[in-house]
Amino acid sequence: MLPLTLLRTAQNHPMLVELKNGETYNGHLVSCDNWMNINLREVICTSRDGDRFWRMPEVYIRGVNIKYLRIPDEVIDMVREEESKHQRQSRGKIDTNKRPLLNRNSGGGGPSGRGNFGGSGRNNQNRNPKSNQMSYKNRNK
Repeated sequence: MLPLTLLRTAQNHPMLVELKNGETYNGHLVSCDNWMNINLREVICTSRDGDRFWRMPEVYIRGVNIKYLRIPDEVIDMVREEESKHQRQSRGKIDTNKRPLLNRNSGGGGPSGRGNFGGSGRNNQNRNPKSNQMSYKNRNK
């Protein structure tokens, strides 16, 4: 289960966010992005020492400031159900988006050893002196 999947599923659900500086924010998740920046609505902010509270209509929190998130168990269950449903649907199907794995040691005529080019040292004749790549005519040797 990926964290962003969990966070996206938690939209419109209540959550608690604790920041690295100790402040906590309780509210409903409105949106999130790929950097885990989040927008909360109907927020109650609690100070680091827990003696002051503020009510705010909406808050934007940068993801790098978040220490942890607490979300309801029902959201976790929803993500698990969705993942298992997706796995059941994709069983037995060939995924055309995945590239086939190539066997690098199949002796397919490519250069041997480490790196992208054959030979060793500075006097490698397979290289094109004008560029850092192998010349086209020597590529299939």
